[in-house]
Amino acid sequence: MSKIKRNKIEIDASRQTPGRLASKIAMILIGKNKVGYRTHIDSGDKIVVTNLANMSFTGKKLEQKVYRHHSMHPGGLKETPAKKVLAENPEEILRHAVARMLPKNKLRTARMLRLSFK
Repeated sequence: MSKIKRNKIEIDASRQTPGRLASKIAMILIGKNKVGYRTHIDSGDKIVVTNLANMSFTGKKLEQKVYRHHSMHPGGLKETPAKKVLAENPEEILRHAVARMLPKNKLRTARMLRLSFK
């Protein structure tokens, strides 16, 4: 078995929508852009994303989209508008989108570790 060679790919996020950018990143993390793609082998590349603060949202998504999480206690639903998340931590928007586009299996956490931000 040969050693997996991982390239470092740098992606500029300025003027790109989070969903379309996340789908491109997920495909690269899985390794589907390579010729020798196998489903059971994690052969994806490392990705560095820059200029996250300049991501664009279409329509009224910036005002209307809400990120939710629950503490699993009664009344523990927390909602954060996308505008606030983009201002405080823009990488969380892209990390959230990419994580949900990857397959839900044992390789998901290792793939997410190869995603970094500048």
